[in-house]
Amino acid sequence: MSVLWRLIVVASACLAASLAAGGVVALAVLMPDWAGLELGPLDHGMFGILVGFGAIFLSGFALLPALAIIAIAEAFAIRTVLFYAAGGAAVAALLYLNFRDWDTLALRVNGFARREIEIMAAAGIVAGFVYWAIAGRHAGAWRAAPTLPPGAPRS
Repeated sequence: MSVLWRLIVVASACLAASLAAGGVVALAVLMPDWAGLELGPLDHGMFGILVGFGAIFLSGFALLPALAIIAIAEAFAIRTVLFYAAGGAAVAALLYLNFRDWDTLALRVNGFARREIEIMAAAGIVAGFVYWAIAGRHAGAWRAAPTLPPGAPRS
């Protein structure tokens, strides 16, 4: 597998993971309002716009930490789904805590709503799973030597 093809697969997997995380955030934010209000059916165009904004927001802030996790996984050929799910949850939770008043010495967050960090962690887990399903299962495979079919001449 060539390095160029692997970069294309990684980029498309990051895009799909961002869309999945944006969908989780949009659903989690809208779900309580759907149950309590008589709004009628949801406009599908509006939901698509919310998922798009959520994906852009999450991918913009999570790009560098996600690339660090991807580089570690590619370097050590880590292919387990737990690595990607835990990495996604950690990145999303730390991004959320970065925007809150987080006291690292006291290990507490002022003005903390537990539901918000649960939503972000769930979005990170889903993003990690989607990335693993597309690209993470073959992490580090681009470094393997190509295998020759039986009976092929060796040069």
